[in-house]
Amino acid sequence: MAHVINRDVWATAPDGWNGELQGGAYGAGICVIFNLLDAPGGGPRLHKHPYPETFIIRAGTGLFTVGDKEIAATAGQILVVPPDTPHKFTNLGPGPLETIDIHESGNFVTEWLE
Repeated sequence: MAHVINRDVWATAPDGWNGELQGGAYGAGICVIFNLLDAPGGGPRLHKHPYPETFIIRAGTGLFTVGDKEIAATAGQILVVPPDTPHKFTNLGPGPLETIDIHESGNFVTEWLE
């Protein structure tokens, strides 16, 4: 069975792009986070997952901390973080940072480290 999931289900605001979807509820083995960080700074604290996470950078530049490395990723790039690897990111600016984050699990499993 196919599922069409409307914005009011996954978005945190009806006209915004921030939000998340746990795909397991719809038979999908992924979760998706839609991030739009308007200003420099912000972003999630250091954390890890027992599965890989894939970041699609749609706009802007983010500074990703992945394990002991810092990676500046820009629009058009894709970054894959291995399972159980501590990571976080922030918007470097000057404009918005927009990412789509794909978790290889039907439900979010996150261990916050800071």
